[in-house]
Amino acid sequence: MNLTIEHLSKQYRRDFWGLRAFDLELGPGVIGLLGPNGAGKSTLLRMLATITPPTEGTVKWNGVDIAKSPDSLRSVLGYLPQDFGIYPNLNAVEFLEYMAAIKGLDAGTSRRRIDELLQVVNLVNAAKRPLGGYSGGMKQRVGIAQALLNDPQLLIVDEPTAGLDPEERVRFRNLLSDLSGERIILLSTHIVSDVEATATEIVIINKGRKVEHAAPEKLLRLLDGKVWAWLVASTDLPDLKQKYILSGTVRRAEGVQVRVVSESQPAAGAEPISPSLEDVYLYLVSQNGARV
Repeated sequence: MNLTIEHLSKQYRRDFWGLRAFDLELGPGVIGLLGPNGAGKSTLLRMLATITPPTEGTVKWNGVDIAKSPDSLRSVLGYLPQDFGIYPNLNAVEFLEYMAAIKGLDAGTSRRRIDELLQVVNLVNAAKRPLGGYSGGMKQRVGIAQALLNDPQLLIVDEPTAGLDPEERVRFRNLLSDLSGERIILLSTHIVSDVEATATEIVIINKGRKVEHAAPEKLLRLLDGKVWAWLVASTDLPDLKQKYILSGTVRRAEGVQVRVVSESQPAAGAEPISPSLEDVYLYLVSQNGARV
């Protein structure tokens, strides 16, 4: 199972590329696509889902160009877009039956898959309630259920935890981890903790270009000896933000404990500390050049 992206680009206007010269090769696992809002994540995912055609480049699923043979991927694709719409008057079973019919599942297979997936997403007790009365987290769980109806080999989820409360976010991350195995799961987000909790590989994207692609452990090693912490006065914060990548602050009675990324010791008394993925993300995004 292999997804290969070669020189993929999308031009929206004469002077604006949403994605430019993007290369990536992926195998089974949970791949976190991490980047700020407007980085090009959704543009990339829509092209992978065969919704938006690329301006340049190719996407190959197991060696087959999906632009020439989109059904080779669509039959094994599950997709949860960022703006997932529901029919508020339908209940979960009715909605999933409708989506199963669209995906071409026969009635027997559809019934079995819906029963299984309602268990997986923990919605059995709410299955006959209208979707309009669901919480944001419950709607997202219906969304992941519809994406899994055809037992996809490639599962794409775009900003799945945006707007969820902390408990629902943890539950959703655990669900994605449970679903990993012999499939490729592409999780797009700007929330570092979502990727940190689930991803076996991380792709950082900014301003339409790939910045880095590596395992979390390798990314963390990039900042060995470059993350520092020390106590400063509140009045020093504006100046520090101008000079350094400030990745964290904790207010204390005696001042503010700051966390910065710096190639060398930024101040007397600053102590080196272990880097986090948040540090790495902020550092790599800050190093990225202007939008193409």
